[in-house]
Amino acid sequence: MRKDPHVKNGVRLQKVISQAGIASRRHAETMITSGRVMVDGQVVRKLGTRVDPAKQVIHVDGDRLMLDEDTLTIALNKPMGVVSTMDDPQGRECLSDYTTEYSQRLFHVGRLDTDTAGLILLTNDGELSHRLMHPSYEVQKKYVATVSGDVPRGLGKRLKRGVELEDGPVTVHDFQITDHYGDLTLVELTLHEGRNHIVRRLMEEMGFPVIELVRTEFGPVKIGRLHPGVTRKVEGDVLQELYRCVGL
Repeated sequence: MRKDPHVKNGVRLQKVISQAGIASRRHAETMITSGRVMVDGQVVRKLGTRVDPAKQVIHVDGDRLMLDEDTLTIALNKPMGVVSTMDDPQGRECLSDYTTEYSQRLFHVGRLDTDTAGLILLTNDGELSHRLMHPSYEVQKKYVATVSGDVPRGLGKRLKRGVELEDGPVTVHDFQITDHYGDLTLVELTLHEGRNHIVRRLMEEMGFPVIELVRTEFGPVKIGRLHPGVTRKVEGDVLQELYRCVGL
């Protein structure tokens, strides 16, 4: 039996929707009675429903309402050589050196190796961070790797069938050879996991050591034209899709 989302001393649901800028209070009432609003995963149609916006999750037409203005998620194009921590005892450049413009206390979602560049997410939403890193949600990540050797066209099929590493099997969701130059090959790999050094270990196992590695996508978030060392807020449709892909 599902728990009743109504909170006796809470705020009227239509007021919460209106204050979030989604619709006028009258239009919000129509949304509720039409079954377009969910609270903690339950459709709510009663206009007298009161909620606690600080603790409950509210969706309108499938999109999550961002009720806490201090909640922040950003994308950083991490330069090579930067340590994926917020503080480094050895005094090396770390992620906090690139997030000084934000007043919120941010945490990195997973890590990138020091010698790997590219997209890393930082957020102060603990549940979002936890789910993005949890293997059960299989959030896809895309990498561009420069590897040593002339990669054969058939390697993609082998990677998609799965490769056994020392800590278990790994399967590549998508694999593309994008360029050759000299004795180097440029490839793109998409995986649904993030074990330590997974791309480097995988390609090493296949006989093609990684020379340079960049992560270009994390779920629906793409690096796009984001320059190394620069951040941007993850918001709008991309943020909604990020929440959806982990069931929030």
